[in-house]
Order: sequence, then structure tokens, then C-alpha cells
Amino acid sequence: MTKIKPWKFTGLYTDSENLLTKNLVPSYQVYGEELAQWEGEEYRIWIPKRSKASAMLKKGCKFFPVNQDSRILYLGAANGTTASHLSDIAYSGILYCVEFSKRAFYDLTAVCEIRKNMVPIFADANKPNMYKGIVGKVDLVYQDVSQRDQIGIFLKNIETFLAPKGFGILMIKARSIDVTAKPKDIFKDTARQLKEHELKVLESIILKPYEKDHAAFVVKKITQ
Repeated sequence: MTKIKPWKFTGLYTDSENLLTKNLVPSYQVYGEELAQWEGEEYRIWIPKRSKASAMLKKGCKFFPVNQDSRILYLGAANGTTASHLSDIAYSGILYCVEFSKRAFYDLTAVCEIRKNMVPIFADANKPNMYKGIVGKVDLVYQDVSQRDQIGIFLKNIETFLAPKGFGILMIKARSIDVTAKPKDIFKDTARQLKEHELKVLESIILKPYEKDHAAFVVKKITQ
């Protein structure tokens, strides 16, 4: 049995090879991930090729603004893979999980049924007024969507929901924005637009080799 110990961020663990989160719902898997036992606790291996957040962490990110009490708006929650690991970490907080694919939402609701800190919301992330009556101010806006206007969607939700001194994590899919442009140029333009909207870019991380032509941006709201 491999020793599991706390990692550098709250709620994250390592067995020296993998990242893990402590399973909020013992014995339950979400996407076929391996479960590990250590000293009476159960952990879930967080697979970087199945989750961009895990890929970002494995690539050495310096900022991961999630803790046990975090209130998180997750845009593009899909089947709940990454959201379930954030649920493990923010076990006393809440995740508002927005998804607009009927098939993915069906899977997401099944995850939310057993994870009581996850709230499924069937809505278009480009129309935050659709769920403004459900979601209050949050500590983190996390986005992973494939629409062309990824940056615009992120900024709308930041403006509507992010609390003062809050953070954002934006997963940019370069080919969904412009299939003809160089990804590095899209990433550069993303940083420019974020800064123009009074967001401090704490770091940007290329997700290769886990994801091709993807980058993660961690931002903080600038307060006056």
C-alpha cells in the first residue's frame, strides 16, 4: 500500500506519483477513477488526461484558489468529472454546475444526487440571467466551455457573480476560438482581454501534453 500524504494545496494529496482528493462519498466512483485507501480514509486519483484542472496542477500551477468552504460557479460542468473532485475539496462549500448539453446534464444530475454540495443547473453559460436567481456571489468562477466566445462568456459571469477579491479559472480551447490562428496568439490575446477587464492574470499554463492547444488562466478580481 502506497503512502498518501497532503500536497501543496488545501484538499489535495499525493502518493508521489498521482494527485488525489479525499472521497466525499466513499465507495462511489464518478468516471471510473481508481480508489485508494490510506489510514482509514478513501481517496480518488485525479487523472490529468480526464480533467484540465488536474492537468493544470500537474503542470505546476502556483495558484489554486479552492478550499473547504469555497462557493464555486462551474461553467461547462459536462458529466461532472472535474466538478466532483472540486466537490471533494470544497466539502463544506457549494458548486453551482452549469451545463447545456442534455446528455451530459443527465450524467451530471446523477453525480449531484449523491454529492449534496453540487447543484445542477441546465442553462446556457452565455446567458447568466437564466440562473441569476439560483447563484449568488461566488469565490471562484471556473469555466471550461467550447464556444467561440469563451472569453466573453467568462467575463459576463465574472461581472455577474464573482465576489470582491474572488478568483477565476479559465480553460481556453484555442481551436474552438479560431481554427486558423496560432494557439500562442490566441493565448496572448486572451491575457490582453482579461487585463482590459480589470482582472489580474496570476498565471497562464499550457496544458500540453495532457491537452493539445489548451491553456489555463488563473485570474483575480482587482478591487478598488
